[in-house]
Amino acid sequence: MERPDITRAIAAATSVAASLGLPAEHATVLHNSNKLALRLTPCDVFARVAPVGQEVAEFEVELAQRLAEAGCPVCPLEPRVDPRVYTREGFAVTLWTYYEPVPPPLAPADYAKTLERLHAGMRRVEMASPRFTDRIADAEKIVADPHLSPELADSDRAFLGGSLTSLRRAIEERGAAEQLLHGEPHPGNVLATADGPLVIDLETCCRGPVEFDLAHVPEAVCAHYPNVDRGLLDECRHLVLAMVAAWRWERGDQFPHGRRFGEELLRLLRQGPPWPTLDAVTGRLVQAARLNG
Repeated sequence: MERPDITRAIAAATSVAASLGLPAEHATVLHNSNKLALRLTPCDVFARVAPVGQEVAEFEVELAQRLAEAGCPVCPLEPRVDPRVYTREGFAVTLWTYYEPVPPPLAPADYAKTLERLHAGMRRVEMASPRFTDRIADAEKIVADPHLSPELADSDRAFLGGSLTSLRRAIEERGAAEQLLHGEPHPGNVLATADGPLVIDLETCCRGPVEFDLAHVPEAVCAHYPNVDRGLLDECRHLVLAMVAAWRWERGDQFPHGRRFGEELLRLLRQGPPWPTLDAVTGRLVQAARLNG
């Protein structure tokens, strides 16, 4: 979000919390992208805020409740208020339990076990959700339309669009079993807490092969996850890099140093396999961005 929107979003979140009897005198921005993640104090609530119409908050709230009932390791909604979406001044606000992060970083074996438990619980939840191919279609739309990605060169547009189409076909032709997935279980969405690892940010949930989820996590985590189809995992890693590349070229993308990321991802895609993990690429690019200012 841009600074004026951040100010308005914070005001909406603190107003909602106060109206529910949760004192929110201060708000700390924990993450800023298409939505804002806030820690409200002194009530100690985790708030997620997005412009109305640009979120899937209703879906996320319902899914979080169902997954919690199924015993999944997900961050629960704030128990002191009704579990629903609150709207205020053009923003959708959801309130969640806040957890202090616990150092050190989550061990790969614990990360893998958390995903196993999440996937097992998701297999018991019946809920309409998008398919992973819908996310590919969203990326293809960005790449195909110069109005949505005006800075993407024509040669790169053709290359990236072709990659997305061929990868969709190759993965579907494998005929792998599909189930409900998190969609983006990268390290930023798996918290180490005093209550054990918990998964957050469920708005990207979709149906697909488990390897699609594993394509978002470090290799050390995949090594501890049982019965992984390594060939399918490799194709899914390739796909994830291509989708993220498309998002970085979208007009109005607010990811820090997004164009630099988009250029590097295109270079890696043209370079070919072996495909790096998303966390390795992101870590390297973040470090380079810091060094180069």
